[in-house]
Amino acid sequence: MSEEKFLSETKRRRLLPYPKYKYSGVKWLGKIPAHWDVTRTKEQFCIINGSTPSSSEPSFWDGDIVWVTPDDLGELHESRLGDSSRIITEEGYKSCGTSIVPKGSIVVSTRAPIGYVAIATANLCTNQGCKSLVPKRLLNNGFFYYQISSAKCELESRGQGSTFNELSKDKLGRIILARPPEPEQHTIASFLDRETAKIDALIQKKERLIELLQEKRTALITQAVTKGLDPSVFMKDSGVEWIERIPGSWKVYPLFTVAREKEKRNIGNQVQNVLSLSYGKIINKDVDDNFGLLPESFETYQIVNEGNIMLRLTDLQNDKRSLRVGLVRNQGIITSAYICLDFFRNIDPPYAFYLLYAYDITKVFYSLGGGVRQTMKFEDLKWLPILVPSAAQQHAIASYLDRETAKIDSLVAKIHEAIDRLKEYRNTLISAAVTGRIDVREAQ
Repeated sequence: MSEEKFLSETKRRRLLPYPKYKYSGVKWLGKIPAHWDVTRTKEQFCIINGSTPSSSEPSFWDGDIVWVTPDDLGELHESRLGDSSRIITEEGYKSCGTSIVPKGSIVVSTRAPIGYVAIATANLCTNQGCKSLVPKRLLNNGFFYYQISSAKCELESRGQGSTFNELSKDKLGRIILARPPEPEQHTIASFLDRETAKIDALIQKKERLIELLQEKRTALITQAVTKGLDPSVFMKDSGVEWIERIPGSWKVYPLFTVAREKEKRNIGNQVQNVLSLSYGKIINKDVDDNFGLLPESFETYQIVNEGNIMLRLTDLQNDKRSLRVGLVRNQGIITSAYICLDFFRNIDPPYAFYLLYAYDITKVFYSLGGGVRQTMKFEDLKWLPILVPSAAQQHAIASYLDRETAKIDSLVAKIHEAIDRLKEYRNTLISAAVTGRIDVREAQ
C-alpha cells in the first residue's frame, strides 16, 4: 500500500471522538473519555532502578544476563526489546545495584536522553540511565507502552540536572496517565499494533528505496571517475589492483605529485566565516547555535579557499559511516584536524572531489598504510593513486555527476519528506488513541 492510499484509507474510516468527555486535571492529557480514570505511574507500576558493574573488572562482563542502556533503546526500531549490546555475568549482576525485571516490564530511558521506551520480551536488567516499570496489577502493558512513549515531552519536562537532564524515580512515579477499563486497553493496544505495523512497513519500504538510490549514486560516481563516460574507448590496466582497467588515454599519478597539503592558520582571526564538513558537504557553521564544541579562539583554525578539498581522516576505527571528503566552494576557516588538499597540474577540483569521494564511499582510506589507523595524515596518503583524464574529460565527468547526483539527491529528499509525514502521522495516531481523542473500539 502506498503512503497516499494508506492516508486516504485512514481518512475514509473517520475515526470519531468518544461521545462524552471530562477534564483529566493535567495539561498533557487534556480532556479524556468520561468513563476513563487517571492514575499515577507509581500506582500501576513498581519502578525499578538500574546500575552498572565496574567496567575495569573483566569477570563482570560477557555473561548471559541482558543489561540494557539508553543506547540499546535508541537503536531499537520496534516496541519490543529482548537483547542488549553488552551483557553481564552473575558476578557482575551481584556486584551492583541493578535488578532483574520480568518480561512484560516497560523499560524507559530516564537520562541521556529521556523518553525512549520498549517492552521487555525477556528477563533483563538495566544501567542507571534506564528505569523499569513492573505492573502491580492486571493491565495491558502494550497500552501503557504506547501512552508513555507518546508522553515523551512530559517526561522530558520533568527532568533535572546540571550536567544532563535526568528523570528521577519519584518524578517518573508522579507522572499522571489515563487509564481506560482493562478490556479497552487491550482494544486500543491491538488497534495500534495493527496500524503502526502498516505504517512501519511503508517506512521500511521507503528506507529500502533510499538505500537502493544511494547504492546507485555510489556506483554512478565510481563508474564515472574510474571508467569515464564513453564505454567504447580503449581500456588499459591501471596498475592499481582495486581500480583495475581505466581508459587508455588516462594517466595515474601519486597524490603528492598533483596536490599539496595546504596549512594556513587563521592568525589574527583574518577570516570569520566558519565552515564544517558534514556528510560530504562543506557547509557554513552558525557559531551562535551552541551546537558542537568550539575553540576558545578561531586562530587555531586553518584558512581554506574555493577549490580546496577537505579530508576528515580522524577516528577511523570508530566511524565508518559518515562521509569524509568535501569540496570547498567559498573561502572560510575550518578545524586544523582536517587535511586540506590544494590540487595543481591542471587537476579540476570538482573532478578531484568526485574521485576522492568515490575512494571514501568504497572505503579505500581504511585499507591504506597496512590497516586501519585511528588518524591518517598527508604522509599516509602521498602514494594514493590519482586518475587523471584530459582537462576536457575531467570537466565533463564533474558536470555529468553534478547533474545526475542532483536528480538522485532530489528524489531521496522527497522520500525523506514522505517518511517524515508517515512518522508524524504515526505519532499523532498513537497520541490520539491513548488519550481518547479518537474512539477505536469499532475500528476494523
